[in-house]
Amino acid sequence: MDLRKLKTILELFENSNVAELEISEGEDRVRLSRAPATQAPAQTPPGAAPAANHPRAEIHPSAESPPPAAPAAAETAADNAPPENGATVNSPMVGTFYRAASPDRPPFVSEGKRVEKGETLCIIEAMKLMNELPSPVSGVVRRVLVGNGEPVGFGDPLFVIEE
Repeated sequence: MDLRKLKTILELFENSNVAELEISEGEDRVRLSRAPATQAPAQTPPGAAPAANHPRAEIHPSAESPPPAAPAAAETAADNAPPENGATVNSPMVGTFYRAASPDRPPFVSEGKRVEKGETLCIIEAMKLMNELPSPVSGVVRRVLVGNGEPVGFGDPLFVIEE
């Protein structure tokens, strides 16, 4: 497997909420998995360097005491909440978000633009495949929640559309 492809997969996995991922390409196989936050660290064989501990990789926080929400996070959640007569469009996959078909083309949609159900909102690149994301509803795009070229995870909010 190409080292650049593996690095891209690792970056996308690290920035997503996916708990496990397994990819096979020919005879090569890569399996990525996150350990629950309550699990004890695995034993490191003698002579091997311990793996880096990434706090954001903890997917299963303790249900007994959730961490307090930061004020900025609370404001962002309120800003990104769907309007009463609208919808939040979430990413159907892990990949890279693109607002336009190419860097020299205008974005598919922008804030304030009216879209029809089925109209392309963006492209999500996953494993070198460009996937167009159609609008699930007709309405006005109120918010674009992701920047061009940013990685997105499964279920990440991308747009707020008001019907």
